[in-house]
Amino acid sequence: MRAAMAAAQVGYDIFEEDPTVNELQRRAAELFGMEETLFVPSGTMANLISVMCHCPERGAELIVGDQAHIHLCEQGGVAQIAGIHSRVVKNLPDGTFDLNEVESKIRHSSGTHCPRTSVICLENTQNFTGGRVPPLSFLQEARALADRYGLPIHMDGARLMNAAIALDVKASEILRLCDSVSVCLNKGLGSPIGCLIGGRKEFINQAIRVRRVLGGLMRQAGVLAAAGLISLSDMVERLRDDHRNTRKFAQGVQAFSSSICDIDINAVETNIIMFPVNDPRISAKEFCDKMAEVTEEEVTAMGCGVQVLLHHMYDCKVRAVWHLDVSEEDTDLALWKLQYVIEKVNQK
Repeated sequence: MRAAMAAAQVGYDIFEEDPTVNELQRRAAELFGMEETLFVPSGTMANLISVMCHCPERGAELIVGDQAHIHLCEQGGVAQIAGIHSRVVKNLPDGTFDLNEVESKIRHSSGTHCPRTSVICLENTQNFTGGRVPPLSFLQEARALADRYGLPIHMDGARLMNAAIALDVKASEILRLCDSVSVCLNKGLGSPIGCLIGGRKEFINQAIRVRRVLGGLMRQAGVLAAAGLISLSDMVERLRDDHRNTRKFAQGVQAFSSSICDIDINAVETNIIMFPVNDPRISAKEFCDKMAEVTEEEVTAMGCGVQVLLHHMYDCKVRAVWHLDVSEEDTDLALWKLQYVIEKVNQK
């Protein structure tokens, strides 16, 4: 990938003269089954651009899940920058939400009291419910609901390719039910930077303008697009390895039958695990610290030291994510370290 970046042909992207960027956008549009795509620096910017294009007037409203990345982890940019109001619905454990609740919150009155609902935002895979994949049947029902009210659907598809692999369908099969999408090229696809927005030609034309005002135009961006091309050609099928290793870890934790942490194996669908640490002897944060810590006692007892980086979330939950740099052997070592930490806690 770095060799491809160094050798990339570049041009002036503001005039659509960068051949590598153009090829990335062409290939992505074909993969997504959409008219055009646009290369931008990040997923946060891609979501903001997309929502702004769907909500051209300040005071518009989007409907979004309460566990959505757009809602929780993007600094409320849709409000802070674009003047767009977010109305949340409760995400269910499988990453979906109750479409009856969505319908009850759609505001389409011509009166002056309320913001007008302008877009419904979905997330696939759903990050904070543990990489869950909303089923196609849910997307079809969401599409039908949106159509009844003349609303577009934007999908935060940061890990869309993980969803496609999990469902064993083409990405275009998912995206035919959406009006726009953002797909990250980093994360499981391995690029150092970059995200693609997909949609109709007129939507992408507007996105180009919004990208400029947000500072997302990158001039000779072919050095980055070259990495994206490898992500799309070589990294998608490799996601199966991440899913397999994630499930192996989950099965290993389940086999420990420990009261400290437990995993619902049926909730493990892609490359993310969210599990609770429910033990008065150790908090979720302390658990993460112990998994990352390498002590002399550990090295002496086990013959080596293993550092496992986990993320402490809210509600006593821990998040673990598999990617290109976590192998099956690494997964075995992570299980070994987990068993070691559990044994140390049980000695208290």
